[in-house]
Amino acid sequence: MSTSASRLLVLLLAAIGLAAAGTSTYVHYRLLTVPNFTSFCDVNSTVSCTQAYLSSYGELAGVPVAIFGALYFAAVLAIAALAWKPPAKTPSYAPAYIFALSLPALAFVAYLAFASFFILHAFCILCAITYVAVVGITLVAWRESRVPFGTVPGRASSDLVAAARNPLALAIAAVLVVATVVTAKAFPAGNAPAASASVPVEALPVVTDAEKAKWAEWWELQPKEDVPVDGGGAKVVIVKFNDYQCPLCGLTYTKYKPVFDNYPGTVKAITKHYPLEGECNPGVPGGGHLAACEAAAAVIMAQAKGTSDKMEAWLFSHQGPPILTPAQVKDAARDVAGITDFDAQYPATLKEIRADAALGERLKVNATPTFFINGRRLPQAVEAQYINVLIEIELKR
Repeated sequence: MSTSASRLLVLLLAAIGLAAAGTSTYVHYRLLTVPNFTSFCDVNSTVSCTQAYLSSYGELAGVPVAIFGALYFAAVLAIAALAWKPPAKTPSYAPAYIFALSLPALAFVAYLAFASFFILHAFCILCAITYVAVVGITLVAWRESRVPFGTVPGRASSDLVAAARNPLALAIAAVLVVATVVTAKAFPAGNAPAASASVPVEALPVVTDAEKAKWAEWWELQPKEDVPVDGGGAKVVIVKFNDYQCPLCGLTYTKYKPVFDNYPGTVKAITKHYPLEGECNPGVPGGGHLAACEAAAAVIMAQAKGTSDKMEAWLFSHQGPPILTPAQVKDAARDVAGITDFDAQYPATLKEIRADAALGERLKVNATPTFFINGRRLPQAVEAQYINVLIEIELKR
């Protein structure tokens, strides 16, 4: 590949990465500020941007990581466009600068990719695009770096001094800094999604008859599985495999509860625990939700006291950041649910959680939340009005 072609490739990758990082920033902002917002990149419970953005790995020092990504790609674009000179007798230092800038970026995206795939068990499409762009830029810049790396720091110092005297370079640097600061300041403090008010069924968006027909046709194609759960005589039994530190579990809890409550006696929603923590779920030994087992245990203990609803609501409203700790869960179990002997009950409660997790493994649950409606798996989280449509379909059987 010629030097000119390499430069064009870096420009293309940086542009694609900047577009993905910019879109990620927008989606993250909407998740934090718009109640019930669902991003286009939430394909299902596993392929989900929301899981990544609203986790503790979605921000660094209170700033969404997507903003840092956008800054990196913008800087690469500027260097490649302005400093990467056409082939000449003297090699350009621009590839070396881009390579030096890309090394920490590469390490950071490797960390984020590991956290996403092996801890959160989620695949973020927009994030993956930025990962690929960073890897590509790093490889091309490394291949085109034809100057001794020991000379890069000294040359960078002189080039920075020259850039400081260049009005265009100063303007670009100022725009990047100001845009980064302003965007970061626009985000609300914390990384919790916007509070979602309970929406009664009659206030949900209207679903047309044509849409209902399409949903009914699609729903009939979903395989039915044997989910051994006692529905207590309800016509529609909805089983949710849940983790109290999972952002999508919290969002669906808020969105779907008013719909379920609209059908007293005929619809029964049952929570099965699938914490992404190895202590109580051997199926996810690398799970990173460090208080998920304690959270599930607190809800189970609270059932005997009639305070499980309060405990659930507290857990979903305290998903973080900062990351929820086992000690905080125990304190809340005492203060919110009235549980004064948490540690004494915990070993026995773990057996119930492990039984739920084992059922999830048998049903090939690999992400949270996973829903089964009368035995049919819902392959992705959907808007509340469509959950209502599926319930109506089942009620007509």
